[in-house]
Amino acid sequence: MHVDNKIIAITGGARGLGFAMARHLGAQGARLALLDTRQDALDAAVARLAEQGFAASGFVVDVSNEASVVAGFAAIAGELGPVSGCINNAGITDDAMLVKVKEGRVEKRMSLTAWQRVLDVNLTGAFLCGREAATHMIEAGEGGVIVNISSISKAGNMGQSNYAAAKAGIHALTVTWAKELARYAIRTATVAPGFVATEMTAAMRPDMLERIAQSVPLNRLGEPDHIAQSVAFAFDNDYFTGRIIECDGGLRL
Repeated sequence: MHVDNKIIAITGGARGLGFAMARHLGAQGARLALLDTRQDALDAAVARLAEQGFAASGFVVDVSNEASVVAGFAAIAGELGPVSGCINNAGITDDAMLVKVKEGRVEKRMSLTAWQRVLDVNLTGAFLCGREAATHMIEAGEGGVIVNISSISKAGNMGQSNYAAAKAGIHALTVTWAKELARYAIRTATVAPGFVATEMTAAMRPDMLERIAQSVPLNRLGEPDHIAQSVAFAFDNDYFTGRIIECDGGLRL
């Protein structure tokens, strides 16, 4: 699907990887609908994109809340038209070991609150936005593309039971939707980033960043645009569906 003049919704689009995707697709002519939780962040992102000549609108949406998602996609349709693409990028972390043990005694456990909070945003959010996007695409009768952003942690990562489970579930949604939605000319894809230079990694200690970089076969962190390029491939290749693009510099956890 050529994205020129197509309406692409990007969750978590006001910053980080989401903003990089918006900028990359905007350069290809896409009309951007950025979904995020803060109006000020959306306003700043839309302004930055406008400075570069890219058409973008911001919509305050809590992806973990069904009513908010339904209202957000209705607002996009009302202002811009039905979406042709949806990138489920919004995500959070709340890391903890399943159990923390000292001298044979469990002192701390991952809380149900931490588990549920991450699943609500990272997995339920993708489900809600994917369902809403598919509804609008089908009723518009023009098909579309849904891209889910997973992570290298989908294979399992210490201290991330909640995040790893959500990101593994993300790809299961991609495969399932590919089978269900192909009849409506809707394709799906997963992009699974490795360690990428974002605001989150920039806040880490330099020695930790160096160790991470050395663990990657390419010996460096990825850049947000590397992930954006992977997303763009999923849109552009009309025979690609239900599959995963692992953009991680060759690293496998």
